[in-house]
Amino acid sequence: MRYLGRIPILGVAAIVLLALAVPVLPLADPLHIDVAHHLASPSFAHPLGQDEYGRDVLSRLLWGARVSLSVAGGSAALACAAGVLLGLAGGFWRGAAEFLTLRSMDIVLCFPPLLLALLVVTLVGPGAATLIPVLAVLYLPGFVRVVYAGVLAVRAQDYVEAAHAIGARPARIMLRTILPNIAGPVLVQVSLTAAAAVVLESGLSFLGLGVVPPAPSWGLMIGAARATMTQAPLLLLWPCAALSLTILAMNALCDALRDLVAGGR
Repeated sequence: MRYLGRIPILGVAAIVLLALAVPVLPLADPLHIDVAHHLASPSFAHPLGQDEYGRDVLSRLLWGARVSLSVAGGSAALACAAGVLLGLAGGFWRGAAEFLTLRSMDIVLCFPPLLLALLVVTLVGPGAATLIPVLAVLYLPGFVRVVYAGVLAVRAQDYVEAAHAIGARPARIMLRTILPNIAGPVLVQVSLTAAAAVVLESGLSFLGLGVVPPAPSWGLMIGAARATMTQAPLLLLWPCAALSLTILAMNALCDALRDLVAGGR
């Protein structure tokens, strides 16, 4: 079982490392247009073929992975950092801090995530820089609730009372005593958020409200390939397969982390 638990970790790590290594790989320029060879079939020079503008599909696929994972990782990290701070404050101090934290998250949860993202992106404008904070706000309530519940579960434990007894400052108790003991559920929430952010980013890009063309993105590639699927169906296959495999790997990682946390209790 330990060996099987490592497979999702290795799979996600391989995807992330491949995305990070894209700038140093011998790939064609993902923005280079060759209209004379548009919709060309796979060849030695272009292993996955060329799109409707003659751009190399493999290059755009790998650069698209870099863009999608950057948006997903950035939004998950931002939501995690803010959610941990708010959840710790609300669960530790209770009172007004608890009321303001939970009620503000209830307000965010009142709006359907996709509709809220569409509204903000429409008002502010599309682009990766816009998507990261927008997605972070959408996934912030999940982190706040996970951390808040974890703090309530451990705040009365003996080691927390001992930290109070020796005069430790509240910030030290929250960050050095409480947070390490609730890190497992937070990690699971990070993996869930990253997977959901990849899907939402691709959906917004597909609708033209995410990554701005001609930058490569899986959502943009799927949207463009839909118009030419009768002439070149493989153009639709590659980004769909990459997106599906990435989400499956992230979901498997989430399951592995959940089992690891449950086994450590």
